[in-house]
Amino acid sequence: MKKSLLIAILTVFVIGPAFAQEEPIPPRRSRAMKVGLFAGYTPGYLFVDTAPINKYLQGAGGEPFGEDGLYLHGGGGAIYIMVLPNVRVGGMGMSGSTMTSKTVNGVRKESELSVGFGGLTFEYVWTLGGKFDVALGSAIGWGSTTVTLRQNIGTDKSWETEWGTFGSGNYQNGAQIVDVRREMRGSFFTVVPAVNLEYAPLSWLAIRLGASYVGMFFPSWSLDTEYDLKGVPSDVNGSGFMVNGGILLGTF
Repeated sequence: MKKSLLIAILTVFVIGPAFAQEEPIPPRRSRAMKVGLFAGYTPGYLFVDTAPINKYLQGAGGEPFGEDGLYLHGGGGAIYIMVLPNVRVGGMGMSGSTMTSKTVNGVRKESELSVGFGGLTFEYVWTLGGKFDVALGSAIGWGSTTVTLRQNIGTDKSWETEWGTFGSGNYQNGAQIVDVRREMRGSFFTVVPAVNLEYAPLSWLAIRLGASYVGMFFPSWSLDTEYDLKGVPSDVNGSGFMVNGGILLGTF
């Protein structure tokens, strides 16, 4: 009996690894627990609400932002943690901006809206069969919304004039200096729930298409990265529905 048990144990430790070595790397896709890791380019289009900012822009004589949204560039990656079947963790980051300008009586008014966010990702993955997966999860991290205002007379500047402007404040020789730059930046706690469909035509390449919602909460605003900015309306943020894609490289 003991001899038979010893033979069985030796068979598991000797023959088992031999069969394991015949498995392809990366392993074939199946409904079993998923393994692997990946990284890639993940762009998106964010439908951010610009109306609250446009109200102030138009009141100040500036050109309002469009209502079409922002194109975002981004990247991300993840790895299956194995401890929990089909669960992967990783990181991501995205950012984009849009700009408007308007010239009135020789004074050029430029406005720029920038949105960026990033954080850790947590996702559960279902294999639909074949080369398709569905990933449901969320990113948790930090984001920012920045409104930059620039006003200038659009002419070449001189070394001497700039020092004179710095010395005399907003006036020089009795004339008002119109060159102005202000940056109003809000920092937010960000949660981005998302669902993604992923198709892997090759064992090392996948294509992603998904939808998510960018939620920004608990803002902290600053002016020119130096002063606290009070009284910012609560609806001025980078929240909005987003459609996104991706080209991913790794093991699938």
